[in-house]
Amino acid sequence: MSDPEFDLSDLSKMPVPEPRPVAIAAAKRAALEAFENSTQKSFAPTKGFDFTTRLIRIATKLWSFTMNTRLLSGTALATLLIAPFAGITAYQLMQQRGVVAPVTTEQMVAPPEVLPQGAPQVMAETKNIVAPAKPALPQASRNDMGIVRKAKNPDAIADLKMEESDALAATSNDVIMSPGSSPPVNGPVPMAMEPMANVPMDAAESGYITQAPDVQRLENENRDKFTVVRSNSVVAVATQPVSTFSVDVDTSGYSSLRRMLNQGILPEHDAVRLEEMVNYFPYAYAGPETATEAFMANVTVTPTPWNQNTKLLHIGIKGYDLPVTEQKAANLVFLLDVSGSMDAPDKLPLLKASFRLLVNKLKPTDTVSIVTYAGDAGIVLEPTKASDKAKILNAIDNLQPGGSTAGEAGINAAYKLAEQAFVKDGVNRIMLATDGDFNVGAASDEDLKKLVEDKRKSGVFLSVLGFGQGNYQDNLMQTLAQNGNGIAAYIDTLGEAEKVLVQEATASLFTIAKDVKIQVEFNPETVSEYRLIGYETRHLNNEDFNNDRVDAGDIGSGHTVTAVYEMTPKGAPGQTNDPLRYNTDAAKPATNDSGEYAFVKIRYKLPSEATSRLVTQPVTAANEVKDIAAAPEDVRFGIAVTAFGEKLRDEDQVSNYPYADIEKLASSSRGTDAFGYRGEFMKLVRLAAGLNP
Repeated sequence: MSDPEFDLSDLSKMPVPEPRPVAIAAAKRAALEAFENSTQKSFAPTKGFDFTTRLIRIATKLWSFTMNTRLLSGTALATLLIAPFAGITAYQLMQQRGVVAPVTTEQMVAPPEVLPQGAPQVMAETKNIVAPAKPALPQASRNDMGIVRKAKNPDAIADLKMEESDALAATSNDVIMSPGSSPPVNGPVPMAMEPMANVPMDAAESGYITQAPDVQRLENENRDKFTVVRSNSVVAVATQPVSTFSVDVDTSGYSSLRRMLNQGILPEHDAVRLEEMVNYFPYAYAGPETATEAFMANVTVTPTPWNQNTKLLHIGIKGYDLPVTEQKAANLVFLLDVSGSMDAPDKLPLLKASFRLLVNKLKPTDTVSIVTYAGDAGIVLEPTKASDKAKILNAIDNLQPGGSTAGEAGINAAYKLAEQAFVKDGVNRIMLATDGDFNVGAASDEDLKKLVEDKRKSGVFLSVLGFGQGNYQDNLMQTLAQNGNGIAAYIDTLGEAEKVLVQEATASLFTIAKDVKIQVEFNPETVSEYRLIGYETRHLNNEDFNNDRVDAGDIGSGHTVTAVYEMTPKGAPGQTNDPLRYNTDAAKPATNDSGEYAFVKIRYKLPSEATSRLVTQPVTAANEVKDIAAAPEDVRFGIAVTAFGEKLRDEDQVSNYPYADIEKLASSSRGTDAFGYRGEFMKLVRLAAGLNP
């Protein structure tokens, strides 16, 4: 620099030579080392900032550092030469791939400063940035986590509340892209990207939802298990005129599905249970006047909204609603999972708040016991009268998570307490609350099923409340509830807990009919085909209908049960099954000139009886309405929910029936909707329409 023949000003006129690969690598290493050494003591950590903010702040410090040194060092000059090349490379990579590699706070150096206005976007690299071990998940997958979803119809979900959009971007690793921008890369992550000063609050409206959970979280998300469901097929009346199934009043399928949609995930086929969706809602069906009748059936035949060649047979059952004066004392055992897997905001904290609601609903004469299990079972509260509310609530508040899940030991301990405080002619029920991860104890679901079956003979029944996601074993929860003469519900919000444990407490606790079975015989003179929509896991053999030893579903006080058949009138076009070639007159059923569509039979037992009772009702033209708009409000809404479930399952029958028509049908039958359940349903329909690929 002291050479008189060399003019420093000539440097700006010289062409910049192409950097050699070796020089680039060396310069990059030197620049990073200089940067780290000079900023190690002065830069504050970035723990707590989101991923995008950390990238921008690192770029800010690189720019500030380079400008402050005024290009006096070789490392700074090399950094400026490298930055454009790194920026172009990163931009090209970001156009090609869609999943962000998880980066921990410890792997990043990120000073807390805002990028100056007008400053260029400088690229750099950081050591120890690790790409995920798994390849990018295919975009065709309907509900895998970690993929980029583009909403098909963002306008359809533009009116979602801010809290719902927060649920769509449910994890701290989620990145919401602005409209028109490209998804990030699946590989080494560039250290800066376009600023996102105006990120929309509604993730669905932005057009992209990118989720990048770490590998362990991704594995947990995929551990939820649902009972395999194979949709009922269309059956020819000539060969199989009788359909038999057990009633189901569980609601876990609907609330679980709602959680998925609110997180921007289309539920998998097996997670959609039609009967649990339609039975989630209360209906004002006509009911019996006395407990000895238990319930009555309401039958309606309507046109099918999605097929002009078929009709729908809608069966609505209403249980006797016990007055408060007839409600007997309850002996309840709270069997609470406090294992390590319950340590999440939507698990144990929500569980504790939910059971506080139930305790406040109980009568002073009711009894409460609490058993917890985590590694081993423990008695937290001996049988205590609900009048001592403070003691019960204090026991709930002091619950803490930890340990593995000794499910079998917990159930055994709960049954012992229930038998200890048994109330004759009263309600004796265990309420199991868990995320469903039974990893210590009985070796199989079948073992637990047998245990619950044996214990119900003593008069102690079992209901199941599911919490959280990642470990939820829906198939096991369904098995335990069905064989324990109880209900299965999924609690995803405190509002759902209030619905199940407060508003529907009498229905959940007080059984008015047990082993309820439905059998429908179709008339081959008027109906050629039919299919039962839902109840796939509740199918019974025809001979089971008259066998009082065969277990079936129970109905609680005021419960409603809805079932829908789609049937094809004889001679209507579009039949699925060909007529039989060798169906002789001798093989044909006797001719029925009554004009009946079908004959409905219902068997049930009163809670204290072992012999079933029979209720029958023919389905005739008197039960039919010619226009769907003329059907009762509850019938129309139930059909809308049925169509939505079929749509989510991607069934052929509703492939040409749009979500907009489902929402329209639901809107026309919303009614007073005192608790907002039907309005929420319409919002879910719009969500599914926007997420549908």
